[in-house]
Amino acid sequence: MIPPEKNAEFVAAMEDVLEVYQRPYDAKRPVVCLDETSKQLVGETRTPIPAKPGTPAREDYEYKRNGVANLFMLFEPLAGWRHVEVTDRRTKVDFAHVVKKLVDELDPDAEKIVLVMDNLNTHKPGSLYEAFEPQEARRLIEKLEIHYTPKHGSWLNMAETELASLAKQCLNRRIPTKKTLEKQVAAWNRGRNESEATVDWQFKTDDARIKLKKLYPSIQL
Repeated sequence: MIPPEKNAEFVAAMEDVLEVYQRPYDAKRPVVCLDETSKQLVGETRTPIPAKPGTPAREDYEYKRNGVANLFMLFEPLAGWRHVEVTDRRTKVDFAHVVKKLVDELDPDAEKIVLVMDNLNTHKPGSLYEAFEPQEARRLIEKLEIHYTPKHGSWLNMAETELASLAKQCLNRRIPTKKTLEKQVAAWNRGRNESEATVDWQFKTDDARIKLKKLYPSIQL
């Protein structure tokens, strides 16, 4: 539950994101959602027994921990396009390099990228100054129009929805190494992009003002 004194801030950030989602598609100002998750890398201690007619596949309950990998999701819903970047960590520098890849490689023709993301301490313009020289950091920042989802409002980020699909369709198994994870995620990513899978976002500002009416502060006269 959002604390009452924070309702106004929550509502303002929510309506801001909902307004962004109502914009028509513009290749020069694409809306891109960013989110991240982690995956425990797990190896087998014994060779799994494959499935055969009448018998399901079996694996030993024991496993070997091989560390954790981080996954950044970049999702452009109106274009049915996404990119997943697998990294060793989730630091400010890692975030900065993902932003650079978005600007220079994934959407190089955009005049301005409308970036929706949650308000993590790493998801800040200042992170780019920790990774690049000031001129380069400023160049990248000037290519972005940033919109933050409110605290406790990560469900407003469509990249979170796409991460849920990734988790269900690709990550719900034992994956032993980062290299294996990269291969499996790349295959999933390619299939989703080829099918132009997207999110049919139906929740609008008018809906919020009705369904989430209790979150709106009382007007002070």
